Amino acid sequence: MSAPGKRQRVLVTGASGFIAGHCIAELAAHGYEVRGTVRPSSQDRTVTGADTIIGADLGSDEGWAEAVAGCDYVLHVASPFPMEDPAEPDVLVRPAVDGTLRVLRASAASGTVRRVVLTSSMAAIRPPQPPARPLTEDDWAVPDPREPYQMSKTLAERAAWDFIKDAPGLELAVINPGMTMGPILRAEGRLSSSLEPLRRLLAREVPGVPRLGFNVSDVRDLAVAHRLAMETPAAAGNRYICTGPHLWMGDMAAILASKYRVPTRAVPFWLVWLMGRFDPAIRGILPEIGRCVEVSTDKARRDLGWTMRPVRETVLDTAASLVGHGIVAG
Repeated sequence: MSAPGKRQRVLVTGASGFIAGHCIAELAAHGYEVRGTVRPSSQDRTVTGADTIIGADLGSDEGWAEAVAGCDYVLHVASPFPMEDPAEPDVLVRPAVDGTLRVLRASAASGTVRRVVLTSSMAAIRPPQPPARPLTEDDWAVPDPREPYQMSKTLAERAAWDFIKDAPGLELAVINPGMTMGPILRAEGRLSSSLEPLRRLLAREVPGVPRLGFNVSDVRDLAVAHRLAMETPAAAGNRYICTGPHLWMGDMAAILASKYRVPTRAVPFWLVWLMGRFDPAIRGILPEIGRCVEVSTDKARRDLGWTMRPVRETVLDTAASLVGHGIVAG
């Protein structure tokens, strides 16, 4: 327990990342003392809003005991999310699963951490053949080696739930976001992969828009969801879908076109397939063409009181941020 009058301390892993940065800002705004982790090799040890930064890598046990020491809560946000799938699934799976277990073991051994909030993904929810109803937290993906990112998130979350069964005194809550967009906090480092479709539209790097859709999460509302899952007693032992309704890329382009010059005409599948022969990132989305997945956020609304702002606001704020930071000309 924290001493009377002492600020509660929260560890946020992967502190220099897109979602983690917004979680840190949200926690700092609500009076928490925030500690973040970055890779030991990282030259960036300054993260806005974090009181301290510690070097710890998901691939090593070193640093994690120090990172969780004296913390009341842990938000485990760090996980690899590449622009394109690696040749071998283990490139993503091993860091995701082993890193999650390292954070959980250190948290359980700390004697102070009460709850870990894990950032999972809708990729861990969606089954191979989505049912003719909105997906809920009762749904699970089946790990597929052909989809390394999906496999990494599904197995990491499964490992976390298995671990917590034998960790008395430690609680777990899980957030399952969709395609995360919203304003970036800084231009340094690699742009989040989830912003790539919108960036390509703004940069006019594509001739048009494929029949591709996403369930979009606003990163600012996602940060609120993490804090609420940390603070809400009833959230322990639960996973929460935190995303907006399905949005076709054509609808995204139409929103952007109200302020920016972007391609809006539909492109046929054969053209996307042809582009994918030369662009691995485009090749990776081919199985998603034409898919529309509806989800239910009733549980997050009921348990956490969570809501998400209109997706139009998310899209336009993301675009303004990318233009403002010089990522695209606009």
